[in-house]
Amino acid sequence: MSFRDPLIIVIAALVTAAAITGYVLIQRRRTAALRATGFASLAGGGIRRHLPYALFLAALPILLTGLARPEARLSVPHVSGTVLLAFDASNSMKAKDVTPSRLAAAQAAATGFVKDQPSTVDVGVLVFGDQALLTQEPTDDHESAIAAIRRASPGGGTSLGQAILVALGTITGKQVTLPEDGSPPPALGYWPSATIVVFSDGQETGGPDVEAAAELAASAGVRIQTVGVGTARGATVEVDGYQLGTALDESLLTQVAQTTGGAYHQAGDAATLAQSTKSIDLRLTTKKEPVELTAPFAAAALVLLTLGGLLGLRWHGRIV
Repeated sequence: MSFRDPLIIVIAALVTAAAITGYVLIQRRRTAALRATGFASLAGGGIRRHLPYALFLAALPILLTGLARPEARLSVPHVSGTVLLAFDASNSMKAKDVTPSRLAAAQAAATGFVKDQPSTVDVGVLVFGDQALLTQEPTDDHESAIAAIRRASPGGGTSLGQAILVALGTITGKQVTLPEDGSPPPALGYWPSATIVVFSDGQETGGPDVEAAAELAASAGVRIQTVGVGTARGATVEVDGYQLGTALDESLLTQVAQTTGGAYHQAGDAATLAQSTKSIDLRLTTKKEPVELTAPFAAAALVLLTLGGLLGLRWHGRIV
């Protein structure tokens, strides 16, 4: 514990010592006066006589110590860390089974999610199709992250595995790939304060193995939360003059989330999609911060003063 105004501690000690000395002298004079007048039997008074005053005297140094503005460095829980928002920007995200389109609805939901985050959370944006591209480094400038979200446009296929690897590379600061010769996966360290949030319809078309990428994220302590964008009944999209059917595939998104200890968030329309982002669970961390303790000291002193006053009224008919 430390004090912002330590000089007041010295003053508190002197005042308290003076108050105790004064009380003792007053009681001695009272006792001497009663004995001189033949009322020696009234000189004591026992605990009822002294306890109210003892409570007042105990409250005095506590109250004065509170004026010194004591503070302690305590572990304060708060949401912090890094969040990578990974957007599926493949052709299937043009489907309109979620209005105005899957991608547009995901962008609106993600924007609301970013606005809800405290400044202690750094937000990055990644867009993926056949390949994955980091469009915004993690930053506490949430307006920059929102601008990156709004720039995403659909095209190409879907490689969720590549998106996870690029996200892990952003978090760890090194290029991340899956071994192709059966060798052990790369050691990425442990990053428990990082979370990847994937917005996708689950229509995987190729690229690195998704399950292996998810297991790599889990070994690094990175949790993946997935948000399904679309409906089970699906819709059709036009690609190079062809009409292609596409529907939400929840199985892959659920598997990826569960592998890393995250959760799959179901969203069947634009309204529930926006609501689903509010249930995304980020990590609670603790940080040593100075916490001022003036209020607890004042409260303790007030309790002692109140108790002393009540006992004085009950036993003597007066507060002091």
